[in-house]
Amino acid sequence: MAEYTYDQLKNMTVVQLRELVPTLPDQAALEGYSTMHKDHLLPLMCKVLGIHIHHAAVGTEKSKMKAAIRRLKAKRNELTGAGKGDQLPAIRQQVHVLKRKLRRMADEAEKQPAAAAAAPPPAAG
Repeated sequence: MAEYTYDQLKNMTVVQLRELVPTLPDQAALEGYSTMHKDHLLPLMCKVLGIHIHHAAVGTEKSKMKAAIRRLKAKRNELTGAGKGDQLPAIRQQVHVLKRKLRRMADEAEKQPAAAAAAPPPAAG
């Protein structure tokens, strides 16, 4: 079987991913793949192939947090150029806290599709 990267798998269509599943070694982990959507199938395939999944923070707060980081970095550069180093530690700490929040959001977003794919389908009544 050919080795794939995360980006190669991500760029494939769900039909192409489903065609690859029978060639994978662990069929039990991919049970029900023929009805899975790409966002559920891709993390499972990466797990079976041992491919690291890239972090992807999602949510409405992501863009606000990144904008705040950019503003803080601009202020940091401005203060550094002006020789006002007494305020730099506080700004660096704020940037650090925001970056950690983004990483935490990315980790949570990474776990959600895998958890949804592993959950059994609701019973029809």
